[in-house]
Amino acid sequence: MAAHLGAHEVMEIHEVLNAAIDGINQLQMLMPLIRDNQLKSICANQLRFMNDEYNAMVRMLNQQGAGNAAPYRSPRNQAPVYGLDNPAQQSPNLRPDQIDDRDIASMMLSLHKAGAAQKMHAALECADPAIRRFVQQSAVNCAEQAYEVWQFMNQVGFYQVPTMKEITTNTMLQTYQQASPDAAMQGFGTFPQ
Repeated sequence: MAAHLGAHEVMEIHEVLNAAIDGINQLQMLMPLIRDNQLKSICANQLRFMNDEYNAMVRMLNQQGAGNAAPYRSPRNQAPVYGLDNPAQQSPNLRPDQIDDRDIASMMLSLHKAGAAQKMHAALECADPAIRRFVQQSAVNCAEQAYEVWQFMNQVGFYQVPTMKEITTNTMLQTYQQASPDAAMQGFGTFPQ
C-alpha cells in the first residue's frame, strides 16, 4: 500500500497514530486517579472507543483501504449551563498527588481538542479517499468526545460559560444579514447550467 501514498500523507498518518497511542496511554494513566463515577465511566467508554478506533485504522492501512471509522456516540446529551457561579480559583498543583477530577477532566478535554485539530489537519493532507474519510471521521469523533467531557465539566461546575448582556449578544448577532442568492456571482456574467 505504501507505494501509492504520498510522503506527506504517510507522515501525517504516522503522527495521527502516534498521537492515538499517546492518548490511549494517557487515559490509562489517569483512569485509576478518577474519583467521580460518572467521569470514570466516560473515561472507560472513551478509552475503549479510542482503542477500537486505533485498531480499525491500523487494520485499514494494513488491508489497503478496507474499513471505516465508526462514529462516536455519547450516551449523554445535556443542555449547557450558562453563566458564572462563584468560579473557583485555579493554579498549577504543587505536587502530583494533588491531581483531582477537575484536572483529569481538563486533561481529557485538551487531549480531545488537540486530537480533533490534528486529525482534521491530517485529513486535509490525505490524497487517498478512504484514509481521508477515516481520518475526518476520527476528527469528528475527537470533537464529540471533547464535548462529552465538556458537558460533564459544565454540569459539575468545572467549566463555566461566561455570558454577555442579552442586548450585547443580540446586537452583535443581528449585525449579520443573509446574502442575496446572486450576490456571490455578481460581476461574473451568466454561466450555462
